[in-house]
Amino acid sequence: MIKFEKFILANGLKVIVHQDKSTPLACINILYDVGSRDENPNQTGFAHLFEHLMFGGSVNIPNYDEPLQRVGGENNAFTTNDITNYHITLPSENLETGFWLESDRMLSLAFSEKSLEVQRSVVIEEFKQRYLNQPYGDVWLLLRPMAYKIHPYLWDTIGKEISHIENAKIEDVKNFFKKFYCPNNAIMVVAGNVELDEVKRLSEKWFATIAKGPENKRNLPKEPEQTEARSLTVERDVPVDAIYKAYHMCSRYDKEYYAIDLISDVLSQGNSSRLHKTLIKDKKMFSDLHAYVMGDFDKGLFVIFGKLSKGITMEQADEAINEELQKIKTELVSVDELTKVKNKIEASHTFGEIDILNKATNLAVSELLGNANMINEEVGKYLSVTAKQIKEQANIIFKKENCSTLYYKSKK
Repeated sequence: MIKFEKFILANGLKVIVHQDKSTPLACINILYDVGSRDENPNQTGFAHLFEHLMFGGSVNIPNYDEPLQRVGGENNAFTTNDITNYHITLPSENLETGFWLESDRMLSLAFSEKSLEVQRSVVIEEFKQRYLNQPYGDVWLLLRPMAYKIHPYLWDTIGKEISHIENAKIEDVKNFFKKFYCPNNAIMVVAGNVELDEVKRLSEKWFATIAKGPENKRNLPKEPEQTEARSLTVERDVPVDAIYKAYHMCSRYDKEYYAIDLISDVLSQGNSSRLHKTLIKDKKMFSDLHAYVMGDFDKGLFVIFGKLSKGITMEQADEAINEELQKIKTELVSVDELTKVKNKIEASHTFGEIDILNKATNLAVSELLGNANMINEEVGKYLSVTAKQIKEQANIIFKKENCSTLYYKSKK
């Protein structure tokens, strides 16, 4: 059970405090309710560009990393289609340094053409290296626009194309910042060896004077139901053929999510899972095969992808996966199998509770999903899933017409 306290500043900043005296460290996690789904379709990649810009110095602190390193701290960030998350871990006696750093960049980034130019180059380089010049790197640039036609999940966090980042103007960047990087669009979690009163004092001192931003009401286009199977075949300079299958599923908010997440574990969690045992070990059709859910906040995807063994055709690989999906649609998962995946979920949750950064991030995400206490309720939701619910969800999701398949062929 993770205990926490919560308060809200007058400017709308939600603050969650979790005390953990077993560590000498403190963690400040700031989650901004903005991801690539909030971008203009003609200016994509901005949320991810900001992840970089936020480290480029703010109004009163030209170099973000230097003061943090001086007090023995470290930081990082990540962007998804739904959120942007920043975190600092440092010795708890230096907590105020973290507050000072985080509040200054929320107050105002140092918007300069130079900073934009530097980070723009970094992001463009990342686009080329990770997405265009890496084996299988462009998979999501191909799969997303096939699975989604109107919802902004149709582009990846890096953006639709390099030109969107190349053409980003300082004015556009400033407007994006003013709209989303404000206290009422953020959740701050302070975890570790901290005192509630001290966190309240520091929050008031460093964040209370930052002006509230606009109220952002999302009105995203709803993706229509997919009614026909979609497929795309590409040839690339990669070592082996690969297959990617994406099925539409519910959102992270929906109660069905837990049964569907367990389906992915039954199929591919560990060496005794179905796909691994049957298609990798016994039939030797794949060298690598995985199933997972994206965990998207809007209706998301259930993905199966595998690398084919030598001599196996795409048709054989596709058929073999479909056979396994047919089994989970027609037969109830055994008690032992279901217990095994539930035990793994429970164990990973328990181990996850040891790390303060993990707890801080999960508390922030839970709060954004509607209630920070979800962090304590998650395991129970998984444990209550029945074999019947798993079968039901498998039948809803694994339909031919609900699937987008990418056949990723190696140039012979």
